[in-house]
Amino acid sequence: MSYSPYLLKNQKALVTGASSGIGEAVARHLARAGASVVINYHSDAESARKIVADICNEGGQAIAIGANVASEDEVQAMFQEMYLQFGGIDILVNNAGIQKDAAFIDMSLHDWNLVIGVNLTGQFLCAREAAKEFLKRGVKPDISSAAGKIICISSVHEVIPWAGHVNYASSKGGIEMMMKSIAQELAPHKIRVNSIAPGAIKTPINKNAWDTPQAEAQLLKLIPQGRVGEPDDIGRAAVWLASDDSDYVNGATLDVDGGMTLYPGFADGG
Repeated sequence: MSYSPYLLKNQKALVTGASSGIGEAVARHLARAGASVVINYHSDAESARKIVADICNEGGQAIAIGANVASEDEVQAMFQEMYLQFGGIDILVNNAGIQKDAAFIDMSLHDWNLVIGVNLTGQFLCAREAAKEFLKRGVKPDISSAAGKIICISSVHEVIPWAGHVNYASSKGGIEMMMKSIAQELAPHKIRVNSIAPGAIKTPINKNAWDTPQAEAQLLKLIPQGRVGEPDDIGRAAVWLASDDSDYVNGATLDVDGGMTLYPGFADGG
């Protein structure tokens, strides 16, 4: 998809967990809309560098910075490196996330803490650093009508319970309330905070749910629209939330799920 290169012109964006899947698509779409983008990665430096090269070859600007978002020191170092190279931040997309699945009674404290640490605490740490910079800088009307934009990538499982994935669903439910609370606190300062809640998206993290015709057929029973989502579906939504086209949207969750949250089991009367 093509955008006006002026939509996010002169804006600096950080996308966490951007070396694959949803984060990669978001980073590519933001770059096509004119933003300079930091590709954050944890372990896959090679993929991150390839995405940077692709964006630069298309005429955009991007750099890769490695950091574990669950580490306060690494998050702060990542932001300082971004400021050194880009001079600031206008858009944060909190995307980094992991799954460590188990039946509830078999779930280890380590796997509980690991998922909460990356998925929820990681978003807190990154949002806090971005908000500090937004508050210090304030609104620059020639850049955006907002002092800054934070987009939290959540999941339909912030509202849909998910047996066997208690740590993951709990982290996503936490993101919803964290996002709304941050939005309420920062709105008077012209900082917008919103979420995107993807449904079933074709990414490596859930490949076994869609990679065969049989698996995809089962998955489609949960999706009224009749197709599994693509990472680009989330990328387009992120561009809209990052742009002034959504200036009056604050504290909202945008479900991008093909209708998964419409309780499709009740389509025929339950």
